Amino acid sequence: MSERPTVLARLMKLLGFLVLATALLAMAFHAPDRPLESLLSRWAEAPSDFIELPLGQGRTQLVHLRDEGPREDEAPIVLLHGTGASLHTWAGWVSELKTERRVITLDLPGFGLTGPSVLGDYSDEAYDRFLQAFLAHLKLGRVVLGGNSLGGGIAWGYAARHPTQVAALVLVDAGNLDVASQSVPAGFRVPQSSLLRALARNFLPRPLVERSLKGVYGDPAKVNAALVDRYFELTLREGNREALAERLAQRAPGRFASLLPSIQAPTLILWGGQDRLIPPEAGRIFDQQIPNSRLEIFPGLGHVPQEEDPLSTVRPVQAFLHSL
Repeated sequence: MSERPTVLARLMKLLGFLVLATALLAMAFHAPDRPLESLLSRWAEAPSDFIELPLGQGRTQLVHLRDEGPREDEAPIVLLHGTGASLHTWAGWVSELKTERRVITLDLPGFGLTGPSVLGDYSDEAYDRFLQAFLAHLKLGRVVLGGNSLGGGIAWGYAARHPTQVAALVLVDAGNLDVASQSVPAGFRVPQSSLLRALARNFLPRPLVERSLKGVYGDPAKVNAALVDRYFELTLREGNREALAERLAQRAPGRFASLLPSIQAPTLILWGGQDRLIPPEAGRIFDQQIPNSRLEIFPGLGHVPQEEDPLSTVRPVQAFLHSL
């Protein structure tokens, strides 16, 4: 007798198992967009505020921000977060700085509760124009500008293009140099695949978010459930996943590196020695190219040192600000 029916039965059983496994995985990782309103109670607690920022031609951008500390500060501190992050990444620094200084944090277009850009533009030039409009709207003539990763790239570009507005610059594992990564978080690779990008519109494995966070921390043990919750839920904010994909597609690292020697502001450069996304080599390039700069490396920290160890990393910032 032929064994063909037995083989066919096994194949059908295997196919059934794969279909069931796929269905279970889809159910487990199904994560549709969440409307802004559903996220406010947890992620927009006081002193969060929202403004409608005019961008010209009748367009306005909703912006989530926090404005803390003494209003009489002549050069408020404005801090810009990195890709996939939000203003919450600065919470530890803000709690230390706001006793003496006015500190403003915000969710950049494409991230956090601000959500996608109304212009659909995530280029470096678009972020520069956004920041100019934001500072003008808050009537901030001169600021201390700081940023991590994407936010650091925006910050140093802005300091080069608008020198009279930047009293001092703080770069934390800053982006926008053409320096090869040693490791890229899994969550950053998904939007580069058209198939995975399509799936990502409705599916987001929480373990993928956790793995990505552990990849950018110097000590992965510091990544706890509350931290993963924050990144996971804010990524689900309506439109943010498509915005992330657009931002990654529009990146142009190194394009404006020639501007670095023109930066006039005193500059403090902080770097995590275990940063594998933007290795410390980039920090040394910034220190060499920016005339009035100083570099400090934290050997045990990763790509988001201000979040991983806020108390240790804010100390040199406080000393730097007191020296101005």
